[in-house]
Amino acid sequence: VFLLNRIELGTQTYEAFQNFADDATDVQQTENTAVLFGKLKSDAGADSLIVTSIQKMSRIREDPATAYDLAAVRGKRIVFIVDECHADTFGEMLLTIKATFPTAIFFGFSGTPILKENEKKGFSTADIFGNELHRYSIADGIRDKNVLGFDPNKVLTFPDADVRKAVALEKARAKTEAEALADEAKRKIYQKYMALPMAGVRRPDGTRENGIEDFVPESQYRSDDHRGKVVEHIHDNWPRLSVLGKFHAILATSSIPEAFGYYRLIKREMPELKATVVVDDSIDNDGGGAAKEDELVAVLDDYNARYGKKFTLKTFAAFKRDVAARLAHKKPYRDIGLPGREAARLDMVVVVNQMLTGYDSKWVNTLYLDKTLEYARVIQSFSRTNRLFGPDKPFGTILYYRRPHTMEKNIEDAIRLYSGDRPFGVFVNRLGIHLQRLDALFAEIRDIFRRAGVPDLSRLPEAEEERALFAKRFNELGDELAAARVQGFRWDARDYEIGEGEEKTGYTVGFDETEYMALLQRYRELAGGGGGGGGDGEETPPFDIRPTLVEIDTGMVDSGYMNAKFGKYLRALADGEDATQVLADLHRSFATLSQEDQKFAQQILDDVQNGRLAPDPGKALSDYITAYEKRAKDDRIHRFAIAFGADEKALRELMDAQPTPGDLNAYGRFDALVKTVNPAKAATFFTALEGRPVSTFSANLKTDAFFRKFILSGGFPISGVSTKKPAIIVKKTDPYEYAEAATEDLADGL
Repeated sequence: VFLLNRIELGTQTYEAFQNFADDATDVQQTENTAVLFGKLKSDAGADSLIVTSIQKMSRIREDPATAYDLAAVRGKRIVFIVDECHADTFGEMLLTIKATFPTAIFFGFSGTPILKENEKKGFSTADIFGNELHRYSIADGIRDKNVLGFDPNKVLTFPDADVRKAVALEKARAKTEAEALADEAKRKIYQKYMALPMAGVRRPDGTRENGIEDFVPESQYRSDDHRGKVVEHIHDNWPRLSVLGKFHAILATSSIPEAFGYYRLIKREMPELKATVVVDDSIDNDGGGAAKEDELVAVLDDYNARYGKKFTLKTFAAFKRDVAARLAHKKPYRDIGLPGREAARLDMVVVVNQMLTGYDSKWVNTLYLDKTLEYARVIQSFSRTNRLFGPDKPFGTILYYRRPHTMEKNIEDAIRLYSGDRPFGVFVNRLGIHLQRLDALFAEIRDIFRRAGVPDLSRLPEAEEERALFAKRFNELGDELAAARVQGFRWDARDYEIGEGEEKTGYTVGFDETEYMALLQRYRELAGGGGGGGGDGEETPPFDIRPTLVEIDTGMVDSGYMNAKFGKYLRALADGEDATQVLADLHRSFATLSQEDQKFAQQILDDVQNGRLAPDPGKALSDYITAYEKRAKDDRIHRFAIAFGADEKALRELMDAQPTPGDLNAYGRFDALVKTVNPAKAATFFTALEGRPVSTFSANLKTDAFFRKFILSGGFPISGVSTKKPAIIVKKTDPYEYAEAATEDLADGL
């Protein structure tokens, strides 16, 4: 019997068991205590593995009506596996279950057992379940990549100097520093507190030596000033931390009134944020039951209006289940991570204690914490953020605002306790480390291209081993960049401060966005099979390519930078200024383009410099590239049709339809096109292409596949812009001669 401490975890745990079980194993759920008792009485093999709640199990007790059946159940060999065995809720209920089943065996599972250092009421988890049998700590899980590491950050809503001075003045009973220093008795007290550390420390004997934050009243953190700065910080960092709304967050507060206060403030200051509140509706926290009911009704009304629901106070439990499912993208919300479903998503849940233990969502990556926690609660709360996702989520981010220096100590103590005093790898690297690693990876990748004779990064290295090494290092660069961006790295900044406190130093990164875009374009070409402009349909080389990197949309960034440099170059030419450096920068931006577009860009520059193109001030370089590309494609289609003697109009119409392999021959259009091919011309084409005689019969067999590739590829991008005019080719009198000329043009790029 697998016992859960919360009823709502039943379905989640049942599904986990079902996924793990083999075909011969049945996992039983229990709707109520009667069903549970029935499965316990059953001798069927299918009823031997049961998932239920401790609440249901504790209701099975001595009763005259069930005495006979209970005696039979007690005679069985029963093993209880108790999940979250550290939980307070187990107290009386667990004692009842032990008394009801005195011969059963109990195993306790806990990620955060109550230990000697944080025992409650003089008891630890070992006192209830016996000695620890095995430990797999959070540090082990992070090391084995079963969960992510943590990136905790303290955020000061009040400057340390102001807080220390306010405490010192209050203790010295002085209104100003001058008043405190003028009186000897007050001066001693004032200077004593001005010398205290911000956070207190726990002495070896268990007593505590207070720090400044221990003297700050809770009212300081309940103020509008504090909450306003917290929400301002959330607002300013939301796009970066949520990765433009892809991931979700939890804001944990210290009380139910504070949770509602934050909700109202977020609605006012961040109306675009889709937030809600989940609290225990049975708790009258800080009094004011009627006011709390009104707040809950307002939250439900907002939620119902946004998502088209009809939740009420009577169905509050169903509301909480809906929120949990929406935040985790679970049924019926499994598709809300897809484009176009943004309106159905939930960005943030404001809580007090709800959802901070036992709740799993890989879509939650940030915890905003305005409360102080210790030991087990630290690990439990932080772990809401560290479920594996992918490259976009390198770690779980935690921002804590209340008594930040005290929380910093608490976090260190908790990690030390629950990592078996081996906290290595629990905390992720800071921004400075990521920047240094990024610089090192950029340098190594530059060296790969330099050794391959491509110092400007304009094309891929030729050797397979060099391409493979580039793919590996670029993947590593992607991981480091994802982490650095979450921690505050921006492309528009080169200078950063790294380190902490007195060890903080300046650091200048040695790479820029243009260089990264050039490498990203080469990586895409690697994913596409080489990117040299070929359309021969060869298989992609077996490099380690990540779709998430290939799919990054950088078009606006690429063209924006390049267009700006092009405009600057044209202005320099018009003004008769030295354009050498501007031209060098412009050429450098070409590396962000595909190799085909690089040649168009260079052709455009040549045409400008030679007077063949008079630039229109209203057109950007990207506009000219599109126009040249269309002209070249039209030219390729024209020459392709001539080379095969095919119906050019039918070929263009089919290519304009942008068919897929599945609908290429819709209504027989592809077959009709192929029938227009001149067999003799096709034989001439393949003879020139392959460098050996190709018969008409063989050419007919090759034509079908060759046309398919040409059409589906969009017209075989040819390396280089042809300067031959189709009209000249058409005017040739010898059919073989003009077919050969067209063949040479095509073969150059194939």
